[in-house]
Amino acid sequence: MSRKTFEVPANIGRYRNTPTAQPAQRGVIYSVAPSPVEVNRIWAGTDDGLIHVTVDGGVSWKNVTPPQLRPFSKVSLIEAGHFSAGTAYAAINTLRLDDMRPHILRTHDGGATWTEIVTGMGDNAPVNVVREDPERKGLLYAGTERTVFVSFDDGAHWQTLRQNLPATSIRDLIVKDDDLAVGTHGRGFWILDNVTPLRQMTPAVSATGATLFALATALRVRWNMNTDTPLPPDEPVGTNPPDGAMIDFALPAGTAGPVTLEILNRTGQLVRRYSSTDPVDRPDPQLAIPPYWVRPGRSLPASAGMHRFLWDMRYTPVAGASKAYPTAAIFADTAPTPTSPLVMPGQYTVKLTVDGKTFTQPLTVKMDPRVKTSAIDLTAQFALSKGLYEDIQKGYATIAEIRAWRAKPGLSADLSQQAEKLVGSGRGGRGAPAGPDTISSVTASLGTLLQLAQEADAAPPAALKSSAGERQKALSALLAQWSTLKTSTP
Repeated sequence: MSRKTFEVPANIGRYRNTPTAQPAQRGVIYSVAPSPVEVNRIWAGTDDGLIHVTVDGGVSWKNVTPPQLRPFSKVSLIEAGHFSAGTAYAAINTLRLDDMRPHILRTHDGGATWTEIVTGMGDNAPVNVVREDPERKGLLYAGTERTVFVSFDDGAHWQTLRQNLPATSIRDLIVKDDDLAVGTHGRGFWILDNVTPLRQMTPAVSATGATLFALATALRVRWNMNTDTPLPPDEPVGTNPPDGAMIDFALPAGTAGPVTLEILNRTGQLVRRYSSTDPVDRPDPQLAIPPYWVRPGRSLPASAGMHRFLWDMRYTPVAGASKAYPTAAIFADTAPTPTSPLVMPGQYTVKLTVDGKTFTQPLTVKMDPRVKTSAIDLTAQFALSKGLYEDIQKGYATIAEIRAWRAKPGLSADLSQQAEKLVGSGRGGRGAPAGPDTISSVTASLGTLLQLAQEADAAPPAALKSSAGERQKALSALLAQWSTLKTSTP
């Protein structure tokens, strides 16, 4: 399959006539590409610029080399078409010819004719790899000596997909499910998570205003398994995938009103709501950990362009609860300890509202495939967690209500003192000081129990359920006392 003889390229210079430069059959098969749609069709490319194809499983081969391929042109990679047996794409690396231009060849007729498809790549982009997306016909990815490119029109036009990727030699690309994995020369492996928005980009979508893209399945995975303080900032380390459901949308220029994003469960009940007018959380100046551990605050974007927003697959955090951070931290990306439960696996609806227009998309939440806990046990965990969460909300709401009530003019000192005693100031939870129950201490205890219930994807043990029931009864009794007290005459 390799060249038996060839003309020595001019870039060899004065060494063209030396014995070591003389033609010899030293080429190797550099790329093999079995067709995913026709079992007996296989493409092969050599590092001395030849392309062959077999349609009978290798019994016989046909030379389909494009005429523009010269000796020393390396067929770096062939990609067999995912939608048509006669389609193939060839990445041609010409560095050994001192040719720094990109070269990608495409055929739709089994190699009878080839077309070069490199518009938009520039002149200084030797190509090492080209791949076709297995889900969308005509969506191509290419890796050069500097970066990654994408084409939405079968290679007719290309644009950069670099993002935060360092400028480095891209040696291979693999589309795995909804992710694009990148293998570099010396800069490690990189992954572009969730390319589903790219699969939906069409001229019609680009021409429209706001767009909520169809959503990829979200896996409910416990993100951070690190059990220690974060590694030093200068320690090389990989990055975990985003910890949540990825919601991709595009906004037009001139968006006037606030943008809102809502997640609804299968019965239409609101699970979480975000708004572009939400205040951005700022780190507590009295934080007990280094501030560079903390994940920066975020709000729903409202600027023009494409955006990715993460829903952590939890209910709305409890209003009024103070933030705490775990010691199992990640540099510049440590989220506060959650105060709300994870949602159950199932079907949800994402609703985006822009300038009075509403867009919806279904979202499927699936369990971490490594977790084998039954649906019955997960339901029991969720029921307990949801009940604790709702009582914690009641506790904090009541504390705020009592404090506002005590500020009323004309309130007697005796009633104010009774209300203060009812609220209390103890933190509760593990290591809570001994003493009578207060709304603050019981609410904090419920928060500790919620964390215990959510620590693992498993049915809650009997002791936890018993403690939760006892503390919930204690809160009910305290709330009843408050209900009586607030009706008293000031």
